[in-house]
Amino acid sequence: MSSHHSGTKGETCLQCLIFVMSLLSCSTNQARLSVSPSSSQLFKGQSVSLSCEEDDSSARWTLRRNTSREKMTQCGVDWGRLAGSSCNISVTASLDSGVYWCESRDGSTSNSITITVTGGAVILQSPVLPVMEGHDVSLHCQTKRPPSKLPADFYKDGSLIRTEPTGHMTIHHVTKSDEGLYKCNISSHGESPPSWIYVTEKPTTPPPSTTPLKSTPSPAATSLHLWFILLLHLVVFCPYFISTVLMVSLYGHRLTGNHLPVSMVTTSPTPTQGLADDYDDLITGVTTQHHF
Repeated sequence: MSSHHSGTKGETCLQCLIFVMSLLSCSTNQARLSVSPSSSQLFKGQSVSLSCEEDDSSARWTLRRNTSREKMTQCGVDWGRLAGSSCNISVTASLDSGVYWCESRDGSTSNSITITVTGGAVILQSPVLPVMEGHDVSLHCQTKRPPSKLPADFYKDGSLIRTEPTGHMTIHHVTKSDEGLYKCNISSHGESPPSWIYVTEKPTTPPPSTTPLKSTPSPAATSLHLWFILLLHLVVFCPYFISTVLMVSLYGHRLTGNHLPVSMVTTSPTPTQGLADDYDDLITGVTTQHHF
């Protein structure tokens, strides 16, 4: 009975260890989608390369897109040509305009990129990825044929911002209020398609303090530390607990098998035995006196 109970405890501890190790070994795979040339607008017939930058190649990310005619199509199967982790489109067409993203086998997705392919003579080169608050944003109104540095009007949400003589505009230290739909116009060539510029909020930092404060560990580090403590307790406590149970079980088994009672009572000497001892002492004393 005791050995079966200790075996059950051992199996439970082993299951706990396996569970903890599986949690510690779990990781979240991620991928980032990049595009070259890094522009949200392209001229018709221009080549473009998109790449899934992976943290773990075993995740096997697939590049997909949604266009006005097709949904959830895959590079290398429905469009484009695979080259390692990249997908190349040698000649773009208006039908290549759409939303592109990377997707793993388990359904995880990367950031998405919106690409507009135009058959017009003007494009707005703007960031294809979101811009963080406080950074600078460069916009360039470009023509398909030289000269490319011509005066251009820049618009945000349909309203004129300003006119730049070289067709290049920089927005310094962007904020969320700068997020919106941008386009440009060169009077002698035409207007570009609109593109949305996304602005992400800057991570908040704690206010400065005059007294040094202990650094607070991140939630991930705290969680890992707690799992490590739990694992350490399981590794140390389980063998000790199992050995203790086995020792108690063996000791109890030995006591049960021994049927001879043990008496710890000490008996006092009887009166007769005391008189005999006195007599021996007397004989010894008389013998001693006789020798003198």
